[in-house]
Amino acid sequence: MSVRQRTFLRWLSLLAALFAFGLVMFGAFVRLSNAGLSCPDWPTCYGQVTWPQHAQAVAHADAAFPDRPYEAHKAWREQVHRFLAGTLGVMVLVLALVAAWRDRRVRTMVVVGAICAAIGVTMYMRGEHVFSSVLAGVAIAAPLFGAWWLGGSGARRISVLAFAVIVFQAMLGMWTVTLLLKPVVVTSHLLGGMLTFGLLSYMALRFAGVAAPDDRLRGLRTLVVVGVVLLACQIALGGWTSSNYAALACGYGPGSFPQCLGQWAPPTDFHEGFILWRGIGVNYEGGVLDMAARSAIQIAHRIGALVVFCYLGALAFKAARHGLRACALAIALILLAQVTLGISNVYFGLPLPVATAHNGVAALLLFALLATLARTQAMAPMSEES
Repeated sequence: MSVRQRTFLRWLSLLAALFAFGLVMFGAFVRLSNAGLSCPDWPTCYGQVTWPQHAQAVAHADAAFPDRPYEAHKAWREQVHRFLAGTLGVMVLVLALVAAWRDRRVRTMVVVGAICAAIGVTMYMRGEHVFSSVLAGVAIAAPLFGAWWLGGSGARRISVLAFAVIVFQAMLGMWTVTLLLKPVVVTSHLLGGMLTFGLLSYMALRFAGVAAPDDRLRGLRTLVVVGVVLLACQIALGGWTSSNYAALACGYGPGSFPQCLGQWAPPTDFHEGFILWRGIGVNYEGGVLDMAARSAIQIAHRIGALVVFCYLGALAFKAARHGLRACALAIALILLAQVTLGISNVYFGLPLPVATAHNGVAALLLFALLATLARTQAMAPMSEES
């Protein structure tokens, strides 16, 4: 890979990572402001590329979707979120093409994936859902095979892998609407967004040359990977809590934390709270679970938060002892901020700015762990990254 290509990939991956972070924040804002179903169709909004803005268009939208009256203050949020996601998809496609340009076979797989994704969306809009699903599967599988063929573990391979992830993320966005906010889909959509951000961030770090001069930090690297896995599980629990409208299941104000509903052992139903699939056709807007099931989800999220807090706190201490003081300080400070935001969400009744920031700081914590992971990764040979 030429110096010019490497420089281009470094800056574009950084821009894409920053864009993905903003998209995670805006997606949380859309979700938490109850705008997830404000456009009842996909990828259009009440049949329009943007959203209805004139009286005639609004009347037509209400007639076409009588079960979902048009709400202007919400519809623009959902459709702008889709535009931003599409822009990020184009960035990741360019990253994958440039990274795979020297390998004709991998480059072809990326192009095939992009074409199938574009045709699949068109077929979906025409009502050809089966054909569209087949094309979407090819659009995901093609770059996955391309990443496998590319070999190695460097940033170029991650670039191609990220394109497959973002195509699947687009499908999750579609299912979020068509399956009426099904919790397992909404949670997966959050995880997909975090995964996209994580891949782009790690790619940017690697293209920027962030690495260790040798392999002496191998032991710490394993501990960081465990930390990333634990954080991913906690983010999934957070998504499950939000998508089941269980954030305030323990109440708010005095008695809501560390107790739940003023009790140390409130009624809970963990079995009901963690049923992943409940069939098709149920509208999950506002939640469908009873209080005992929602309390179980909230308590599980708190237990997970305690485990992650203890582990990452210990990891920060160990990283500092290994000389990674900047990474350790970043992990510790972001971790404290995240716990503070989580408690504030419960105590103050889920204020929209605080709840949105809670998602963003989770992404920042993921970035801090990935930066630490990059600092423990031995510098790759030029043949692998170039």
